[in-house]
Amino acid sequence: MQIDKSQIIDMLKSQGKGDSAGQAESELPDKVDPEQHADLLSKFGINPKDLLGKFSGGLGGLGG
Repeated sequence: MQIDKSQIIDMLKSQGKGDSAGQAESELPDKVDPEQHADLLSKFGINPKDLLGKFSGGLGGLGG
């Protein structure tokens, strides 16, 4: 599953991680595969499994 970089940037900004969002914007590809890019995501404090749950039609990020 691939996620638009913009969704990840928006998520970081909503968590108050503006600095990480800016860095992620320059380092992440336009389409992010949470499994393939797990190392990059963890660099920004993102758990790839959480992303899959949030953007794959799961609970929509509830409980996070």
